[in-house]
Amino acid sequence: MTDNESKIAKGSFVLLLGSFIFRIGGFLYRFILTRILSAADYGILGLTLPFQNFLNITASGGLPSAIAKYVAEYSALKDEEMENQVIRTSFKLTIIMSVIGATLMFLIAEPIAVGWWAKPNAVLPLRIVAIITPFSTIVGLYRGVFQGYYKMTDILITKAFEQIGMIIFAVIFVLIGWRVAGAVFATVVGFIFASLSAVWLYKRDVEPKFKNQSKKILKSQEWIIIKMLLKFSIPVVITGLAEVLLYDVGTLFIGANLPSKFAGYYTNASAVARLPLIVSMSVATSALPAASEAFTLKNQDLLSTYIHQSYRYVIIIVLPLCVATAVFAGPILGLLFGAEYTLGASSLQILVIGMFSFAVYTIASSISQGLGKPVFPMVSLVFGVFLQLIISFIVVPLWGIEGAALATTLSTSFIMISCLLYTFRVSKVPLAIKDFIKILAASLIMGIVCLVIPPNFLGLIAALFIGIIVYVGSLIFLKGLKKDDLKLAYKIADKTGPLRPKINNIIAKLSKYTQD
Repeated sequence: MTDNESKIAKGSFVLLLGSFIFRIGGFLYRFILTRILSAADYGILGLTLPFQNFLNITASGGLPSAIAKYVAEYSALKDEEMENQVIRTSFKLTIIMSVIGATLMFLIAEPIAVGWWAKPNAVLPLRIVAIITPFSTIVGLYRGVFQGYYKMTDILITKAFEQIGMIIFAVIFVLIGWRVAGAVFATVVGFIFASLSAVWLYKRDVEPKFKNQSKKILKSQEWIIIKMLLKFSIPVVITGLAEVLLYDVGTLFIGANLPSKFAGYYTNASAVARLPLIVSMSVATSALPAASEAFTLKNQDLLSTYIHQSYRYVIIIVLPLCVATAVFAGPILGLLFGAEYTLGASSLQILVIGMFSFAVYTIASSISQGLGKPVFPMVSLVFGVFLQLIISFIVVPLWGIEGAALATTLSTSFIMISCLLYTFRVSKVPLAIKDFIKILAASLIMGIVCLVIPPNFLGLIAALFIGIIVYVGSLIFLKGLKKDDLKLAYKIADKTGPLRPKINNIIAKLSKYTQD
C-alpha cells in the first residue's frame, strides 16, 4: 500500500489495539464494582451512564468531529493558519457549552431521579455527573485535534490516564463508604488526569507546528469560522445524542418500570454487546479524516479504496464476534460479572444483532461526515431513536430487559440499511454484496459448530480456538478471504515479539488461498 492508502489500516490498527486494551480495563472496572457494590447500587450506577454520555456530547457540541474534519482538510491544503484558527475557536466555544451543560445537568438530576424513576438515591450520583462535564469536553476537543493529525497514539494515551485514574479511585471511594456516588466521582478524577495528559501531548506534538503563527484574525473572520464549525457540528452533535439514546433508551425505560438491579443486568449485557463496536469505532475514527482528504483532493479511486477497506475491516471481524457472543452469552456474563448477571443472557443474544447493525452504521455515518454530508445519518438516526422510543414504551413493561433489547435491535437495523444505501449512492462506490454474503456464511458455519461445544468456561476457551479455525477455513473454502484482509494480521503480528516469525509464517501460508 502507498502512504495514503495505508492511513485507514495504520490509524485503525493503533486505535483497535488500544481500544481492546482499554475495553479490558472497562470490564475490569465493571468486574470489580459488581463485586463491591450490591446489584441495586450497581443498577443505579448503570442509570447514570446514559447521562454521562449524553452530557459529554451536548457540552462539546460535536466540535471534536468538526476539528478532525477541518484540521485534516486544511492540513491537506497546507493552510497552517486556518488549522490553528479552527483549533483556537473551537476551544472558546467549548468553555461556554460545558458551563451550560453542567448547570442543566445539576438542575434536572432531582426531577429525573425522584419524579420519573422514583429512586431518590440516584439524585447525588446524577448531580456528580455535572462535575464531569468540563473535563470530559476539554479531553474531547484535544482528541479531535489528535484525530485530525492522525496522532492516534496520543488519543490512546489520554484514554489510558482517564481509565487508570477512574478504576483506582472508584475502588478507593467505594471501599471508604461513598458507594455509587464514589464510583461516579472517580470518573471526574479520571477525566482530570486525562485533561492534564492531553494538554501536555498537545504542547509536545501539535503546538510547535504553530510556533511562528502570530497573526491574529478579526472578529468578523472568527465568526465565519464559528459558523463553519457549527454548520458541521450541529448535525454531528444531534447524531451523537441520538446514538447515546439508541444505546440507552432501554436503560431509561427499565429504570422507570423495573427495580434497580434489572438496570444493572441490562447495562452489563449492553456493555458486552457493544464490545465488537471497538472495531467499528477504531476504523471510523480513521475513516472520517481519510474520506475527507480523498474527497477534498477529488481522488475517486482513493475514496473507493478507503470506503471498501473501512466496511470490510469491520464486517470481517465484527460479524463472527457477534455470532460467538450470542452462542456463549450466559458463560460470558457469568465469567465477567458473576452468576446473578447471567439473567441478562437473553437480552445479550438479542442485542448483538443490533450492535452489528450499529457497527456498520458507524462506518457509513463517519464516511458521510468525511464527505461533508452529515445530515442524512443524523436524520436516519433520529428517526431510528423515535422508532425505538415507541417500541420501548410498548414492550419494556411487557417483556422487561428482553423487550428493551428487541427495541434496540429493530431500530438499529433500520438506520443501518438506510444510511448504508445513502453512503454508497453519494460516494458513487458500489456495494460489495457478494463479499458480505461470504463473510456471513462463514460466520454462521462457525456459529453452528460452536453450538455443539458445552456452554461453560472450558467450552468458551475451546470455542475461541476452534471458532477461529472454522471461520478462517470457511472463508477460504468460500473464496471469501482477500489479500487486503491479511494486512491487519501482519500489523498485529509485528506487536507479538518472539511469536512474530511463527505468526507471519501462518499468515504467509494463508496468503496462498486469498483472492485479489
